[in-house]
Amino acid sequence: MRGLKEVSQLREKFGQRVRLLRSERGLTQEQLAERAGISVDFLSLIERGKSSPSFENLDELADAFEVSVAELFSFEGGRSEAE
Repeated sequence: MRGLKEVSQLREKFGQRVRLLRSERGLTQEQLAERAGISVDFLSLIERGKSSPSFENLDELADAFEVSVAELFSFEGGRSEAE
């Protein structure tokens, strides 16, 4: 079972990944939030590692980035361990 510290670190890594993907695509938080159907405030919380997206939000974010959900969790060198 993961400890709270590990979960917090995972949220932070995920948020950094979302911010990186958004930046690489030249999107503002407003643009990505609109594409993903979430609020800008919630997106900001995700990017800062303060909140976790639901499964539905993960699917919408992946669609907005035109990547798989697995790619959202590719923290090491842009590639997931499954690749």
